[in-house]
Amino acid sequence: MATIVICHGAWGGGWSWRKVRRALAARGHDVLTPTLTGLGERATLLSRDTGLTTHIEDLLAVLFYEDLRDVYLVGHSYGGMVVTGVADRAPERIARIVYLDAFVPEDGQSVLEFHSPEARQRIRDAVRLQGDGWLMPPGPLAPDVAPEEASWLAARRMPQPLKTFEEPIRLSGAAARLPRTYIYCTVKAPGDVFIPFATRARTGAGWTYFDLDSGHTPNNTMPDRLAALLELVVRA
Repeated sequence: MATIVICHGAWGGGWSWRKVRRALAARGHDVLTPTLTGLGERATLLSRDTGLTTHIEDLLAVLFYEDLRDVYLVGHSYGGMVVTGVADRAPERIARIVYLDAFVPEDGQSVLEFHSPEARQRIRDAVRLQGDGWLMPPGPLAPDVAPEEASWLAARRMPQPLKTFEEPIRLSGAAARLPRTYIYCTVKAPGDVFIPFATRARTGAGWTYFDLDSGHTPNNTMPDRLAALLELVVRA
């Protein structure tokens, strides 16, 4: 049995991982899918001060209060920022970091830095016009999400403070010394923002790498296959 902690992506919550959580639990693993501050069932805690550091501290608190060790720490999309910060500050608790179609930042980088100037401007325009100047509205769902699932997800996804995308991460380098796995979802348009991270991980020292023929959210579209792949990672 492995201990697996999964950090969801932007606008989501632990609720969006319920199918994967059940599949992994059925295989005998201990799985936690906490929701970050200001999102999902923790929406009442949302404030302008909620940033990337807030979310890193959320997960650090889970590791401490649950007294978790030898953790397989999974970060999806924006969650890659969070798990990198957590592993950097508590490397002694982490067995491996798993990046699922996720950002892999270096010291001083923010989510917005990984987008083109045009994309950054579109984000800021959306925040100004639809988010009261500080909230980023949810982005589009992956095209392979079934209509009934898309409707269910849309009712639960929430805007997220732009600060979580603007705040640079501060790292000592400890996370980069841990074993790391990258899982890249291949059903994408050209120029996908995660391609550079996948490319580096494919040949980088200290990395294992897998492709998954899915859109950006396999937790919604192929939870059983994703669970099987995560089990392969933890049993390696």
